[in-house]
Amino acid sequence: MLELEGVETFYGTIQALFGMSLRCEEGQVTTLIGRNGMGKTTTVGSVLGTLTSRSGEIRFDGEVINGRPAYQVAQLGIGLVPEGRQIFPNLSVRENLIATAANYAGGNDPWTLGKVLDFFPRLEERLANQGSQLSGGEQQMLAIGRALMLNPRLLILDEATEGLAPLIRQEIWRRLEQLKQSGLTILLIDKNIDELADIADRHFIIEKGKVAWEGNSDALTGDDELKARYLGI
Repeated sequence: MLELEGVETFYGTIQALFGMSLRCEEGQVTTLIGRNGMGKTTTVGSVLGTLTSRSGEIRFDGEVINGRPAYQVAQLGIGLVPEGRQIFPNLSVRENLIATAANYAGGNDPWTLGKVLDFFPRLEERLANQGSQLSGGEQQMLAIGRALMLNPRLLILDEATEGLAPLIRQEIWRRLEQLKQSGLTILLIDKNIDELADIADRHFIIEKGKVAWEGNSDALTGDDELKARYLGI
């Protein structure tokens, strides 16, 4: 569904991606992992159109999307749960959710406010609260719910469980497993390798702006030297 081939992206004159290539197969969970500063968030920005790649191709469902503005990329069916959540602090939970409501792909069973609240019951209890009044875990649930209200075909989560308490992390992983079982294609960035290995079909390790390794969960978890070299584990 998503393919990057030879993508090079810069911040001004500073190059951040050096021929980045990866693919996300439809209906699967793919991870992008690596140490901080290796280019994971830059890869996400290049896909979403918030950063402009200078060379290479980014294809979504076979269609080249390089250079498209971010709103057009979102309308194609790519939803983001950004690093740091970035919810609207002065809007209520309800307002945060309905702000992004759309069904550009025309699905027969779209995500609605009621469906998101069923998926995350805790948000229903906080429906009138402002975003700034939520705990970190509740904010992450809201960020995921907001992305689902776009009814994406591909959901990208940048640092899916960073900074969350263990019980909340477990809740998020359970919900992501449910989304996978529903057939949603997911690209995950996170540091919790064991949880990623349980849910993902394919892993890509990024090192200095390009893919250094790719493989399945068994290959990742069974290679201690690999994890020590690229992930510091």
